[in-house]
Amino acid sequence: MNAWTLTGIGVNAAVLLMALTWVICRKLNNAGYMDAAWSYAFALVVGIFVTLGAGAPLRKELIAGLVTIWSLRMGTRFLIRVIRNHPAEGERYAALREQFPKRVWYMFFGFFQLQAVLIGLLSAPFAAACSNPSPSLHPCEIAGVVLWIIALCGETLADHQLHRFRSDPVNKSRVCGTGLWRYSRHPDYFFAWLIWVSYFVFALGTPGGWITIYCPLLMLYFKVTGIPAAEAQLLRSCGDACRAYQRTTSAFLPLPPKA
Repeated sequence: MNAWTLTGIGVNAAVLLMALTWVICRKLNNAGYMDAAWSYAFALVVGIFVTLGAGAPLRKELIAGLVTIWSLRMGTRFLIRVIRNHPAEGERYAALREQFPKRVWYMFFGFFQLQAVLIGLLSAPFAAACSNPSPSLHPCEIAGVVLWIIALCGETLADHQLHRFRSDPVNKSRVCGTGLWRYSRHPDYFFAWLIWVSYFVFALGTPGGWITIYCPLLMLYFKVTGIPAAEAQLLRSCGDACRAYQRTTSAFLPLPPKA
């Protein structure tokens, strides 16, 4: 079974999963659970690829491990956050409710299905790897694993530093400027995107894998377009401290020295 057939199967699996997620979200009247389902979906899809793909076992197990670890980590983070804030929804879903006040849940169904198609398309690097029968690992695949480890460690460290900063009541109205956050206002976004670059690099070990370049480009677009919302949230929570930083830095540049 070739990579594009696997990708098509992945799209269909994601469509079914998102339809089930929509039913659950409607019952709970909280569309925010979609974020957790979206992340968990990649573990499901790569599991299907491993089962149906004709690739070498070592390669399939390796890519499955990388994707599953990332998928479960992200999905669990979203799930905990949504459960903690339930019944309140995230800002994105509140905004969608305002934009489409009539038949809201029909709108959400379409939105969830668009997310399902996105899951399938972004899974193309995994499908490529799972269809590669070569018994030996390509240097690009090894490089992809190394890059994935660096990216995951960087994202985990950034998350830990931000959590530790926010845990201190003294920092309630301050902007985090310690550790990795001193060099960028969004190091978590950068390393999250780098994970998708690693999947693309891994896919380069398969003939035709270069086609999946659209995956990290898509994720870069989503990360960049997500920055204004993150900046707005930061402005609401930090007020004057955030305005002072915004006047002297861009979203990807270092923070100014502390007084």
